[in-house]
Amino acid sequence: MIHPALIKRQQLILLILSILIMVTIIISMGLGDSPLSYGRLIPTLLGQGSFKEEFVLFSIRLPRVIVTVLAGMGLALSGAILQAMTRNDLADPGIIGINSGAGVAVAVFFLFFPIKAGSFVYLLPFVAFIGALMTACFIYFFSYKRNRGLQPIRLVLVGIGFSMALSAAMIVLISSAERTKVDFIAKWLAGNIWGTDWPFIWAILPWLAILIPLTLYKANRLNLLGLSEPVAIGVGLSIEKERIVLLLTAVALAASAVSVTGGIAFIGLMSPHMAKALVGPRNQLCIPVATLIGGWLLLLADTIGRNLGNAEGIPAGIMAALIGAPYFVYLLMKKS
Repeated sequence: MIHPALIKRQQLILLILSILIMVTIIISMGLGDSPLSYGRLIPTLLGQGSFKEEFVLFSIRLPRVIVTVLAGMGLALSGAILQAMTRNDLADPGIIGINSGAGVAVAVFFLFFPIKAGSFVYLLPFVAFIGALMTACFIYFFSYKRNRGLQPIRLVLVGIGFSMALSAAMIVLISSAERTKVDFIAKWLAGNIWGTDWPFIWAILPWLAILIPLTLYKANRLNLLGLSEPVAIGVGLSIEKERIVLLLTAVALAASAVSVTGGIAFIGLMSPHMAKALVGPRNQLCIPVATLIGGWLLLLADTIGRNLGNAEGIPAGIMAALIGAPYFVYLLMKKS
């Protein structure tokens, strides 16, 4: 039974986060190389803008903003699942190598499997999922001990090792590729939001529409997995079955996100921690808050990065890392 005061607190925080996301979306839509007057946003959204205003808003800004929010939500939810499932506060799809596995699969697909542009967008999440799933299976295998179960700290260390190895494999892959393809993969590695058109929204949206409700349905089982294994077994939970389902969910969320945004880490690390600080560790309360925090953080990072530096700006992945890396070091020091 969740205390009504906590539920009210969660609802208030969700409202505040929704407002923050909307305000950041409005700010983001007005900023860029072709500034759009904020006074013209609503008329343009209603179809009363000039050709230039409608082109900038509907073809450039709005798709990018929506993709960024959706991807941030996917990464945050993936991180929340991994942290609860492994009982490890340092688990994150970017840090433990899942994103890198998805990236290598996308790079191989992009370099060696020429396919029509119309199909390419919708196949990317599936390709990224296969690569991320294979990586997750290897990480799980090397982190699991028969007599002691999954080792949380070992999982992070093995994951970091896989992440480094896969990053090296990515460099080998692009070393002999064409210049144009190398440029694309380099942007992907930096976490540059590249899926900035409407088809990318339709490519990622079904994954979130299915997996977010599934995760909320599994929230109580995540709570049980966060306890010791004897307790979870004692209440009749099939631990390995639930872990496999939740691992597949986390991998699919992360893969669908990074397939359209590139390699972005730390969003999945920070968002669940911020949510727990706001509403406590109960996953029924924490997961919705973490999901919105992730969407807002990535949108904020992209909005700031896009308007700094040169004409191309700073990739959202780098901006997220500038915030997340010190936080990761803090968590490591706290855990030691």
